[in-house]
Amino acid sequence: QVQLVESGGGWVQPGGSLRLSCAASGSIFSINAMGWYRQAPGKERELVAVIHNGGNTNYADSVKGRFTISRDNAKNMVYLEMNSLKPEDTAVYYCNADAFATLSSYPINYWGQGTQVTVSS
Repeated sequence: QVQLVESGGGWVQPGGSLRLSCAASGSIFSINAMGWYRQAPGKERELVAVIHNGGNTNYADSVKGRFTISRDNAKNMVYLEMNSLKPEDTAVYYCNADAFATLSSYPINYWGQGTQVTVSS
C-alpha cells in the first residue's frame, strides 16, 4: 500500500559527501516519523537518523555532526545529507517510514529496498 524508494547511493572517497533521497508513494494518508537505517556486513541494522513530523530529529552518535536528515512533508520525501564520510559508514542504507495507509486505523512501519553506500580510497 505504501512504497519507499531510495536513491543517491554509490561510491565515494573518505571525506566525501553523498545525499540520499527516499520517496514515499501509494495509498498514503499520513506519515509520522521517517528515518534512515543502515546495515554493514556482519553487523546488526542500526538507526542512523530519524525525523518526526514536527521536525524533531535524532541521530546516532557515530554520525552526529556529519549527517543531516530532512523531510518534505508535501512531497512525502526524506533526505539524508552525509558529509565527511568514513570507511565505517559503508553499508546498505534503508529508508523507513511509520505511516497510515488511506483508511487504515493503525500505522505500519514500511521499509525501502535499500541503497548501497561504499566509502573507500
